[in-house]
Amino acid sequence: MPLLLEPYSQQNARWPQSGRHIMAQYDAASIMVYQAYRPAIGRYALENQRFGGEFSFNRMSWIKPNFLWMMYRCGWATKPDQEIVLGIRLKREGFGQILAAAVHASYVPEVYPDQDAWKSALATSDVRLQWDPDHSPTGEPLNRRAIQLGMRGQILRQYATDWLIEIVDVTPLALEQSANIRADRRSLLQLPREAVYPIADPNVARRLGADEIVSDSLLPSAQPMQ
Repeated sequence: MPLLLEPYSQQNARWPQSGRHIMAQYDAASIMVYQAYRPAIGRYALENQRFGGEFSFNRMSWIKPNFLWMMYRCGWATKPDQEIVLGIRLKREGFGQILAAAVHASYVPEVYPDQDAWKSALATSDVRLQWDPDHSPTGEPLNRRAIQLGMRGQILRQYATDWLIEIVDVTPLALEQSANIRADRRSLLQLPREAVYPIADPNVARRLGADEIVSDSLLPSAQPMQ
């Protein structure tokens, strides 16, 4: 499935303006997440359609389903060691396992009975979860929260091998659209088409702290990335 684009203005009018939501592009079988790397790691992943080379399986690796959140963190592919932005299409089954294993990076009293219970969960999980302020295309923080997920150990290996469908280079898209922002051509801003990702297990959704909303991901208004 190609990466689908849609004008930002149309998407923003449809998106929830507050709450905790997994914003992503997905279909019945897959979901797109993003990572930014230095050229050696990014180019290896693109050429081999897997992670390897200078990629480290011994440190935590973070993914972001939300394109704008990735753009904020990598400075639209301009920050050092984040010059190559990858779109990684994952099997939804694998993404579901990542969500099911996620433990908040900081103590959340609504989820964990006490700090000891949280620390115990943290010690035995290979996935970290953070909700951070989402950002507008120009970098202003929003009321809506965006998710990022850090993986290590066996989950990271499964992510990097078993659950991968394809790896695409979205660096040209990032640079092209950042030029529209700098030139104040907001009406031309095209981003990957995203909607609220439906978490299949309501218990997982509650534990993550995600807000429920009806998804509109199947609306046929997007165009493939050229």
